[in-house]
Amino acid sequence: MTEGLVSVIMPTYNSSCFLADSIESILNQTYKKIELLITDDCSSDKNTINLLRKYEKEDDRVKIVFLHENMGPGYARNNSIERAEGQYIAFCDSDDRWREDKLECQIEFMKRNNISLCCSSYIICDGDNKEKGINVAPKVISFSMMKRDNKVGCLTAVYDIKLLGKKYFMPTIRKRQDWALFLSIIKDCKKAYGIQEPLAYYRLRGNSVSSNKFSLIKYNLMVYRQILGFNGVKSALYFTILFLPTYYIKICKRYFDSINYLRKRYQTKIAH
Repeated sequence: MTEGLVSVIMPTYNSSCFLADSIESILNQTYKKIELLITDDCSSDKNTINLLRKYEKEDDRVKIVFLHENMGPGYARNNSIERAEGQYIAFCDSDDRWREDKLECQIEFMKRNNISLCCSSYIICDGDNKEKGINVAPKVISFSMMKRDNKVGCLTAVYDIKLLGKKYFMPTIRKRQDWALFLSIIKDCKKAYGIQEPLAYYRLRGNSVSSNKFSLIKYNLMVYRQILGFNGVKSALYFTILFLPTYYIKICKRYFDSINYLRKRYQTKIAH
């Protein structure tokens, strides 16, 4: 483990449209002690492969592994986590972006408060980078909150291996791996902490892995069974009685937070 180094975990799969923006947002961080660990999940798009080779050649902080079989984002992320040499693990998907001072803000916050797992609010945008809303992170995230619904935005998460150990990996299910990972971490460290300021940009895409909400139901139940050890009946009850109401409350809150955020942005723009 290298003290102070941030290992950024990025899976890629046929993502050439937004890949350059994502990589640039990481390499241009004001916090310079980073390594970018990309695992390509057997892309068939030559543009994606060519972009990855270009960045690997130009910047020695970029380290890439090309898988010979499509294994899913959880497997790809785990491949990068295994290779990580940093004290901190951070995540950014190949269509998302970071604010240039994201890591500087989070690492300083974690050091000052001796925090094991940190996340932040993030801006929601479309494929043309037009801002559509905001997801506001809770200030404190407990294990009981996480059992109801994922409160940690993966693109903003940073955790400290020095405090937690290098023992956390994502289950290789196709979806909801990030929720499972953060559940496991918070179960051990008891709480995670959120920065209210938005430090990243989440891109909405209709064909993304998480875009079909109905298909996520079985994976939610898998998390309850595989990570929390619930039986089938308890998993179904937790999902129906706790997850669904919490999820819809979150969506409503995000809607009103987004209206307020966009109104303030518009007012600021008019004032200038």
